[in-house]
Amino acid sequence: MTTAEQNRLLTRTGPGTPMGETFRRYWIPALLAEELPEPDCAPVRVPLLSEKLLAFRDTSGKIGLISEFCAHRGVSLWFGRNEETGIRCPYHGWKYDTDGQCTEVPSEPAESGYCKKIKLTSYPCIEMGGVIWTYMGPPELQPPPPSFEWVGLPASHRFLSKRIQETNYLQAMEGGIDSSHVSFLHRGELDTDPLHRDTAGAKYSRSTNTTFDVVESGGGLIIGARRDADPGFNYWRITQWIMPWYTLIPPYGGGHALNGHAWVPIDDENCTAWSMTFHPVRPLSEEEVSAMTSGRGVHVDLIPGTFRPVANRDNDYLMNREAQKSGRHYSGIAGIAIQDASLQESMGAIADRTVENLVSTDNAIILARQRLAEAIKAAQQQSPVPGLTPEQQRLRSASFVLPVEGNFRATIEDAVRVREGEAHVAV
Repeated sequence: MTTAEQNRLLTRTGPGTPMGETFRRYWIPALLAEELPEPDCAPVRVPLLSEKLLAFRDTSGKIGLISEFCAHRGVSLWFGRNEETGIRCPYHGWKYDTDGQCTEVPSEPAESGYCKKIKLTSYPCIEMGGVIWTYMGPPELQPPPPSFEWVGLPASHRFLSKRIQETNYLQAMEGGIDSSHVSFLHRGELDTDPLHRDTAGAKYSRSTNTTFDVVESGGGLIIGARRDADPGFNYWRITQWIMPWYTLIPPYGGGHALNGHAWVPIDDENCTAWSMTFHPVRPLSEEEVSAMTSGRGVHVDLIPGTFRPVANRDNDYLMNREAQKSGRHYSGIAGIAIQDASLQESMGAIADRTVENLVSTDNAIILARQRLAEAIKAAQQQSPVPGLTPEQQRLRSASFVLPVEGNFRATIEDAVRVREGEAHVAV
């Protein structure tokens, strides 16, 4: 059982908290590159790890991520003018560059040097794989840039989206590594979703007889979920958890793309759920992109101009009891991602893990909590934290069928490797 103290340790991620300081050791996906489409475009609010930040792209194209509020009277710089290599507060004209340095205080003589004394909090940014990433930790411990497989693929090979989830990051992430719920919650979508139907994975994942084999990797966990397949064979779904908050979802069929998530804390009661669909060796088809744009697969339909799903807690996720009764949607809610979000948000903003009753299918969740706690200790000792190196990030999920007596652990060693120019392993 997780104690209240352990739950607080893992779920609080603001400045100065043990988990928050650990997360600040990683490159963090902050916003989609398309949110800052051109120099001098409108700035974007970026709430991250309980800090209120502002992102902007200056006249030269350089990206800044700084405190949202002007040092003068605390006005939000979201209202500012992005012009002439800086963001200018519209209240009294104070101006800041991408490093947060104040460059102009119009009311003070330039020769006074007053503006040089004013500097806002700022964090370095890099743009890779259609994402703007930031590093919020000690500069001397800044890790290498992200090297997940999807980051290095051509734009035509990947589709990215993000949405707001109204829960703590941990229960969202734990849902991502819980493969046993697929047989129940997503049962209807396995038959109807265009990115899943008519696949071997959809056929075998209906089995509720699920056994887990969890293997620790250098950067997280390799989670094998075994289900019955044809007589004498087992179907294995291999989920990757890469620390601190990434999951790679097993492919449902040969030729299908891979999927992944990142569960990034906005604050202790909300997170950004990033979704990535990608194929290592081919562009995504028009049909795939159309389905994802309309909120199918792991993606969702968003309220225009926001990252909040159309189906949300305010409208009971558009639940349809008739569809639930008929089995068209097992929970009565349409869409794989919204099915997950609805139940995870029903646990409350921060799940009370002291009242859980965990079983064998929860072993990956138990081990993930232990590894996060170990990462906190490493960060406190200024030691390397897991999940930072290319070897720990460049992994794949997989799905395959083995004879009942087959060697699962030997098979995954080869199945999860990234092979340049070769497709992933999928039944």
